[in-house]
Amino acid sequence: MAESLADWLHLREPADTTARSKTLTKAVADSLSRARPLRVLDLGTGTGSNVRYLAPRLPTPQRWLVVDRDPALLAKVRAPIASCEIETRAAELGALDDPSLFAGRDLVTASALLDLVSDSWLARLAARCRAAGAAVLFALNYDGRSHCAPIEPEDAEILTLFNRHQRQSDKGFGPASGPDATDNAAKHFADAGYRVLRESSNWFLAPDARELQRQLIEGWAEASEEIAPDRAPMIRAWLARRLAHVNAGRSHIIVCHEDLAAWP
Repeated sequence: MAESLADWLHLREPADTTARSKTLTKAVADSLSRARPLRVLDLGTGTGSNVRYLAPRLPTPQRWLVVDRDPALLAKVRAPIASCEIETRAAELGALDDPSLFAGRDLVTASALLDLVSDSWLARLAARCRAAGAAVLFALNYDGRSHCAPIEPEDAEILTLFNRHQRQSDKGFGPASGPDATDNAAKHFADAGYRVLRESSNWFLAPDARELQRQLIEGWAEASEEIAPDRAPMIRAWLARRLAHVNAGRSHIIVCHEDLAAWP
């Protein structure tokens, strides 16, 4: 499972890099002190794509604490620049009850995480970050919208089923916020006294992104059938037609995300 997740994270990284908000990244980087080494906490690190993206764009030197439940994924994390020190920690983040994670951090960040966590987890996260006085940057939070071309008649129903699945899943953080993640996070950080900015970070997948499109579509179909097994014939027929578009090199997909940055 870890290896297949690592493969998925590797496959999506170029799309993530292209999609991320350069405006919010720069705003966060410009706000951080250069008087001492920057102390960064990365949550749900995976193989380190967020570190690879941010480290060259943040003030140096840097000291990162990167945290994930899976030590096999963390073993793939490497410092992308010479002035970046990385400490890895394998830990469950469901309870978010270790204050040492946040103590003294200048920046708390994550990529493609917030839609997997619960609303109550987001409230605890905002409180932890506020107690540390840390700025935050959370990238690539799915917002519930996607668009496929050519259009198939069942696209809207598949999207509805997938979003319902997202809201009912639990990755160890409680019932997931799913498409509501950025709205919920913005509210909790504002309530904690933060100034919050948001910007879209959508994937625009051209026909040459065949493998990413294929895995994405198969994931939508699997989740939809899991939530509505009685609709399996429709879902499988849609899947076959949608994959045929991919294989023929005529498929375009937009998956909508938002980045969120906030300062106390």
